[in-house]
Amino acid sequence: MVFACQRNSFLKEFESTVESCKENSIVTVFNGKKIKLNGYDVILQDTIIFPEGGGQPCDFGFINDIRVENVRRVGDKAVHFLDKPVKEGQSVLLKIDWDRRFDHMQQHSGQHLISAVIDRDFGYSTTSWWLGQDISHIELDIPNLKEEEILNIENVANEFIRNSTPVTVAECDTNDPILKEVRSRGLPDDHTGKVRVVTIVGLEDDMCCGTHVNNLSQLQMVKLVKAEKGKKGKVNLEFLVGGRVIKQLNTMYQREQYLTNLLKNSPSVHADLVEKLQKSLKVSNKSLQSVLKDLASYEAKALINTVPKPKYFCSYRQDADSDFMNIFIKEVGDEDILLLLTVGEDKGPGQMILHGKADAVSHLGPQICDLLEGKGVAKGNRFQAKVKNLTRRDNATKLIEEYFE
Repeated sequence: MVFACQRNSFLKEFESTVESCKENSIVTVFNGKKIKLNGYDVILQDTIIFPEGGGQPCDFGFINDIRVENVRRVGDKAVHFLDKPVKEGQSVLLKIDWDRRFDHMQQHSGQHLISAVIDRDFGYSTTSWWLGQDISHIELDIPNLKEEEILNIENVANEFIRNSTPVTVAECDTNDPILKEVRSRGLPDDHTGKVRVVTIVGLEDDMCCGTHVNNLSQLQMVKLVKAEKGKKGKVNLEFLVGGRVIKQLNTMYQREQYLTNLLKNSPSVHADLVEKLQKSLKVSNKSLQSVLKDLASYEAKALINTVPKPKYFCSYRQDADSDFMNIFIKEVGDEDILLLLTVGEDKGPGQMILHGKADAVSHLGPQICDLLEGKGVAKGNRFQAKVKNLTRRDNATKLIEEYFE
């Protein structure tokens, strides 16, 4: 079946009739985690809410003000998933999330354009593509793509956009001889009905079920971001189209303005200034670590010369690192003094080392580690851990005090 959203991708509202409504549950991804949703599968006589297919995610929208959480194609039907039921036989009003739809149209038609230019001018085949939330990529059947090739592809694609090249869609029977001449990765096993052929006039014909613009000028522009090695000797070409290019440009401009205010110089010299700052920082860090090593040695000698010899010693330094702690322990060289050393953010994450007699370390190490919200490793007279909450180090000291009472 060819749905209304495929016959006219610019429809924003549409009336249809409910054929069926059945309880069901689906597994979906929300904030990177899989979750199970309980609701209803609704099939309509026709729909403008596109079901996932052709590398394009499904549309979102509303059926009688009930949000459509997911749409999937099953055979010649589009199955809408809702959290509330609708009556079978009822006439309903469909509304789509137009911003999402138009973004997907731009990215999908842009992919067709880029793949067609690459195939025509270089003979590189597109094996798959992925429409991401922020950026998309095309998988090409080649091991690498040169910078000059990327620039050439981008320029040619944008020339087709500037020329307002028409995009047409034809519905063909499965036995139509034209289908043997068009670009295709094959039809789904459960496909029924007409086959859609999307044509970029003067460039290519391609079988596709997705929603598309009707003129390349609606893409605004194409930006090829970068090419990275993919799987099995293939390359992934990342791209942005239309509104995503503008959004990325705005983000980059805001970042540039922020850096200009920080560096107090024009954007043309930002890279040089940052490089100088990095070199300066490396020199400063090297000097700081040298000073801290000397300080660790000095403080360790002061501790071992303390009379009477203390049973335990707790130290925290925000600007130190694991080298400081290891030097301090080595310089003290006395397991009779239980050492709790912590470094890192004052109210955040850091590192800890508990060093002393094995029985005290094995008893207190896990407790202090849990208190500071960390994961550690015990080895003989030493317990070492990365922790998340150094604000509780005073409570750790109290644990040690109670142990020696």
